[in-house]
Amino acid sequence: MHALLLAAVALWCFITAVAGGLVGLVLGNIRLPVVVAAASSPAAGAGANIGISAVAALAAAIAHIRAGRIDWRIFTWMAPPSVVGAFVGGLLSGAVPSNALLLAIGFTLLGFGIDLVRTRRGTETSRPRPPRPRAAVVAGAAIGLLGGFVGLILGSLRIGVLLRFVGGDTFRAVGTNLAVGFCLGVAGVFGHLAGGVDWVLLGVGAAASVPGSLVGARLTGRLNERQLLQAVGALLLVAGTAMIVQAAL
Repeated sequence: MHALLLAAVALWCFITAVAGGLVGLVLGNIRLPVVVAAASSPAAGAGANIGISAVAALAAAIAHIRAGRIDWRIFTWMAPPSVVGAFVGGLLSGAVPSNALLLAIGFTLLGFGIDLVRTRRGTETSRPRPPRPRAAVVAGAAIGLLGGFVGLILGSLRIGVLLRFVGGDTFRAVGTNLAVGFCLGVAGVFGHLAGGVDWVLLGVGAAASVPGSLVGARLTGRLNERQLLQAVGALLLVAGTAMIVQAAL
């Protein structure tokens, strides 16, 4: 593979990892077109992209763990049903048109993004709502199922649900989302082994994503709650737009 192409993939992975680590996302859908374009085959590129997402999520999650920004109760409620949902979605992926799902997810992300970007002053002084176990379990299973259908971790959708429906602390939602995303990423790699994984791209992307995720995670603590919510909202708008464009192509 051409060295310049690998360097371009590495740079893009680093940039997306910085942005993702900041707001608790891995931005796999934004990284995906570049990785697939550089891969030996679309299936191998998709497998590599999920592996990169898993490594990026783990690197950022470790930084958030050290900073105490993971709600282990919500993680315990959400991670197992998410993995099961992703497995079932992968098995049934051919039964539902993926473009229709991408459109639905994309417009949902736009809604979450607009809501968060419009966060008003004084948000940082509000009290966090108590976490809702049932919402975490149901949302985990549903988002895992959708992710299995379209081959993405869908951290962008999960962070919106965490902030608006599951409850808890905003900063811990960022770290918790990444920890759950790591579990789905690992499961996704195993699911793609049969179709092949571009291990060279996975290695290059992972190597670039680790420092990017660490930088992004460290920047999280420098934002107040309102700034963090607006940063999440802005990236949800980007992710939602990217999904709609992918569905239209």
